[in-house]
Amino acid sequence: MTGETITDSPATYAGTTDAATLAERSEGWRDRYTAAMMLTFAPPRAMLVRGAGCYVWDENGTEYLDFLAGIAVNSLGHAHPEMVAAVSAQVGTLAHISNYFASPSQIELAERLKRITGAGPAGRVYFCNSGAEANEAAFKLARLNIGSEPGRPRTRILSLHESFHGRTMGALALSGKPAMRAPFLPVPGGVEHIHATFEALEAAIDDTVAALFLEPVQGEAGVIDLPDGFLRRARELCTRHGVLLILDEVQTGAGRTGDWFAYQHDGILPDAISIAKGIGGGVPIGALVTFGATSELFQRGQHGSTFGGNPLATTTANTVLGIIERDGLVANAARRGEQLRDLILGFDSPHILEVRGRGLLLGIGLAEPVALKLADAALEAGLIINAANESTIRLAPPLIVGEAELAEFGRRFGLALASL
Repeated sequence: MTGETITDSPATYAGTTDAATLAERSEGWRDRYTAAMMLTFAPPRAMLVRGAGCYVWDENGTEYLDFLAGIAVNSLGHAHPEMVAAVSAQVGTLAHISNYFASPSQIELAERLKRITGAGPAGRVYFCNSGAEANEAAFKLARLNIGSEPGRPRTRILSLHESFHGRTMGALALSGKPAMRAPFLPVPGGVEHIHATFEALEAAIDDTVAALFLEPVQGEAGVIDLPDGFLRRARELCTRHGVLLILDEVQTGAGRTGDWFAYQHDGILPDAISIAKGIGGGVPIGALVTFGATSELFQRGQHGSTFGGNPLATTTANTVLGIIERDGLVANAARRGEQLRDLILGFDSPHILEVRGRGLLLGIGLAEPVALKLADAALEAGLIINAANESTIRLAPPLIVGEAELAEFGRRFGLALASL
């Protein structure tokens, strides 16, 4: 396969659930959810019980075209048969062994990540369970870059306004969203947030900075692209001043932007990257990959994770990344992303101002703050999309998306637009 959809027959991917059992398990689910779940999320919009390729179904059998993919997680869509087989086989041998032991899949995945990131022989990989955990590890890595000049320690860490790096305390400190941090102050110190402008970048970076954290595309901010050349200039300044350039590729990695990682579009190498989401295809896994001399900063006992790098997660990630590579899904993301961009702009709607992002991570900029209304209308039309904020729709479909899914997106999205 060379990037075409593999969703022709949903029966290939997932069996059916006994209707009576499903009805019993899902009866009164909204009230049960409200009574049982912590009040950290908005009420769920549906109960999903099955998926196949780019489609999912709720407990009533209603079909939805999934153009969010679990927020850029389900790279291969739902119930991909090879992923199902790999997970099933691994659970039947070893699911977890702790970090006191190695497994073949752990070593294989570390070597694979070194290769596709360009980290090379000097690179190293730390495994964890999520993007937030990967960024926590990166935060600690930054603190280890204290500098060698006597009397001039590197005490500053830079990040961008409106950035998002996770909800744990260190990741929250890195995130440039004051409203998110406010209930939990004080967060870990030493982080300064700057605007994504060349002027702010050049004014902020000097020999007192330990690290600069950047998202190549600010996904949670509304799929906001960095200025052209910003990453290259950041690389130049960081190299000059001994600053670690740490890139958050949690949402942009694993082929989503039309290259394995978004920084590769700019022809640079960072000092470290955080990865998660799409590498596991739905099974939780995160990683921090370091480059060059940065790989020597962490020493034994300075960080760890009970579940990080377990055989189940690493076998799944090897399977997912192997299929992405074998089936040309990185190139598919680039090609389908351009087609999707053209399709959206082809609506010539007064509600659509622009399309941002790259590959299959796109943000639709709206003329009015109607994103929530549009996302609700899309769900009614059988389409899952996301209101990243009041004036942005975020799209992140599975990397397997093909002509048929794009055409169906156009039909369903058109119905939602027409309802505004």
